[in-house]
Amino acid sequence: MSSVPQDAPEHCPGTNSQDAGKADACAGCPNQQVCASGDAAAPDPDLEVLKERLASVKNKVLVLSGKGGVGKSTVSNMLSRALAMDSTKEVGLLDIDICGPSQPRMFGAAEEKVHSSGAGWSPVYVSDNLAVMSIGFLLNSADDAVIWRGPKKNGMIKQFLRDVDWGSLDYLVVDTPPGTSDEHLSIVQYLSATPPVAAVVVTTPQEVALLDVRKEITFCQKVNIPIIGVVENMTSFVCPKCKTKSDIFPATTGGGSLLAKDAGLPLLGQLSLDPRVAQACDQGTNFLVEEPDAAITQSYKDITQKIVQYYGQLPEAT
Repeated sequence: MSSVPQDAPEHCPGTNSQDAGKADACAGCPNQQVCASGDAAAPDPDLEVLKERLASVKNKVLVLSGKGGVGKSTVSNMLSRALAMDSTKEVGLLDIDICGPSQPRMFGAAEEKVHSSGAGWSPVYVSDNLAVMSIGFLLNSADDAVIWRGPKKNGMIKQFLRDVDWGSLDYLVVDTPPGTSDEHLSIVQYLSATPPVAAVVVTTPQEVALLDVRKEITFCQKVNIPIIGVVENMTSFVCPKCKTKSDIFPATTGGGSLLAKDAGLPLLGQLSLDPRVAQACDQGTNFLVEEPDAAITQSYKDITQKIVQYYGQLPEAT
């Protein structure tokens, strides 16, 4: 009977199959090369290096959603800024959206470049205790397109984890692209070697988004990634002038709250649609500092506190 490597695609042929590493289902799998070589039992030679590099990163937070356009990058950005508001904590944000890196712009660091040293790549520090890494820092121009197949994207993710000198971090927030594909399999494989790692799942209220987010929850269950909870973004819009509340994305099937209940997960928070947040992200400014009294600022602080409490309750937490 063919054995199936860890984090394999759903239709993996198995390591003992003649199609190991060659079948259509193998395309983009982190194990493809070693399976095709006939030496699938051999561990990834970089795994020990990754473990050593990430040993000083205490808690890893994956921000996931099967759906694009729900605000994952905004939520990742704001959560990392909120975590870094505690000056005693060191925070990192890793942007693994290889084809659509937005974090450099959202942090106001689009012109920054990555520097190398004997210790590896140095991430870009946007404040004293918040470091950011993205392929956007490696491009010659923000307009450059990254046209890569899965294996090359997977190699870039491994390089981010292996070669970036993060130093000692209390939290590493990982901004992921939509879906449940190559990048997700890679980041799960590598981060799972150095727990704890858990996910925050982002959705918007409408059923079109919930359809894909349910798949993301199933993905986490299949690859044994705990889910901290669900964040519902763009729950409602309150006009800044007349204060009228509108549901831009109606929760026709119960929205994020029912999704969380059905999945047995906590609803971490519901975020309003505030155009000032979008403006701050475009300008690369810190909304949480500029608008400390805004309702959405408090919402992000509440969500962040729940994430901190989750990791604090784990036996591995120090």
